[in-house]
Amino acid sequence: MFDWMLPEKHAIAILKKDHSTVKDLFDEFAEAETTAAKEKILEQAVTALKIHAVLEEEIFYPAVRAHVGKEVMNEADEEHHVAKVLIAELDTNRAGDHREAKFTVLAESVRHHIREEESHMLPKAKDLDMDFEALGERMLARKKELMTKGIPSDAEHAMVAKMGGKADSPARAARAAKKAPERRKAPAGAANGQKPAKRAAK
Repeated sequence: MFDWMLPEKHAIAILKKDHSTVKDLFDEFAEAETTAAKEKILEQAVTALKIHAVLEEEIFYPAVRAHVGKEVMNEADEEHHVAKVLIAELDTNRAGDHREAKFTVLAESVRHHIREEESHMLPKAKDLDMDFEALGERMLARKKELMTKGIPSDAEHAMVAKMGGKADSPARAARAAKKAPERRKAPAGAANGQKPAKRAAK
């Protein structure tokens, strides 16, 4: 990881500040003792992550992609996708015994993503000859807009909504399927002991 002294409005400084905020929230969640406290922290973290993802995907990633390289950027894209699926599932299913576990997995995934960004992407991006403060001002303006007007939905939320929240835990879905009685359609006449009628030969 890096530890540069950057101006407050520098785009990378803004991203690093967001990283610190969500990591602090993850720590608070782990230490919280009540469900109500955990839920409050979860909601704060999810909102912060949604806004952060929009800033990176709409503004920062396109600005640095060519310089940083396809391999690093593609991995970041996929890490965002995984996190956003978990966020969509948390938004869709606000009850259930997997909620805290799902958020813990989200926190682990995001911590990994932050390490990757701060170890690989951001040091490469910093070498770019560009006005990072102007980029940062765009990011701050967009953040303000998102906080006042709301965060747009994304493909991951649409995907989870299409499933009705039923596929948010494969293990739970498997248990439910195992408990459900098998419903096989009996042949005509089988219910009253008759043998199914044979088709007449043509």
